[in-house]
Parts: sequence; C-alpha cells; structure tokens
Amino acid sequence: MTTDRLSNLMSSLKNASMAGRKDVEVFHSNECEKVANILKEKGFLKEVKIYKPSKSTTKMIHIELESDQGVFTLTEAKRISKPGRRIYKGSRDIKPSVGKYGVLIVSTPKGIMDSLTARKKNLGGELLCEVY
Repeated sequence: MTTDRLSNLMSSLKNASMAGRKDVEVFHSNECEKVANILKEKGFLKEVKIYKPSKSTTKMIHIELESDQGVFTLTEAKRISKPGRRIYKGSRDIKPSVGKYGVLIVSTPKGIMDSLTARKKNLGGELLCEVY
C-alpha cells in the first residue's frame, strides 16, 4: 500500500486552517515541496522549511500558514487528480481557479507550476490540486 503524500499535504493544510493552527508538519516529497513553494509565492503560506529529525531517515516539511488578523488566507485545499483517477487538460482547457482568489496547480512537462503560468507558456498537464 502506498501513501499519496500530496493528498496528505492538502488535507493537513485544510485541517490546520479550520482548527486555527499556525503550523503543520508533513512527510517530504519533491512534489509536496514544489507545491508548498508555489503556495508560499501566492501568499497562502508564510514559511516552508525542509528538515531531517535526529535519529530519523526521512525528511519532513514544516509549513507555517499565512494569516491576516487571525483569519487564515487558506480556506479550502483539495486534490483534483488522484492516484485512481488522473485528470489531464490541455493548455486551452485549463481554467482559472475561483477567479483571482485561488490557485490551480498543474504538473506539466516543464515542471510543477500554477495554471496561469502554464497557460502563458502554452503547456497542459495533470491537474494536481486547487487551493483558495
């Protein structure tokens, strides 16, 4: 049995936001690291740190959520393409996420990026997740 670390990241972010926690820690993967850095660029996360606990062989990601006057900017995080059902779109079919308030993250042949960047570069790919 394998673990979908990106789904774990999305549910951890959403649960931390709903519970009022300022930070969360999840297991590291390159995909999760890139998604977290995109969310940091877009203003949903305050800080993303990669570390390895002592006496451990696995890396962890420590994430601090961004808040404005006690209200978190991240209200919803969901996985779109899942291991059992992959969803791919061409560059023309990728629509913006919830207007200008959300971000849709796409895995393209040129790497993981947000939907606006993918459309500008005329790249399609797998729709990973949506955050708003």
